[in-house]
Amino acid sequence: MGRRVKEFVDVADHASIDELIAKLTEIRAALPEEAHAELRLRGDEVFGHRITISYYRQQTAEEAAIEQRYADAARAAKEAELARLQAELGVVCYAAPGKREKLRIVA
Repeated sequence: MGRRVKEFVDVADHASIDELIAKLTEIRAALPEEAHAELRLRGDEVFGHRITISYYRQQTAEEAAIEQRYADAARAAKEAELARLQAELGVVCYAAPGKREKLRIVA
């Protein structure tokens, strides 16, 4: 599981700075190693402000399995669409002779 995913933590409004510092310290202690955390103030005067902390974590086995399943389905759909278009247009792709090893489309 070499892929890392971005995770977000929103900090609700706090009445005192001591509560905010305590909450941020708690979040920092819970972050994984090499998280590369970053803090941003988001929102506006109409909908309110919030503090958002984003960091990277390792992808879980379940997340990797789901992503792989969708990636395989997307790849199969693209290959089917390519085959359909080639059949519709009568185009044949083949490897050109020589050392270039590039595909050449012949109509």
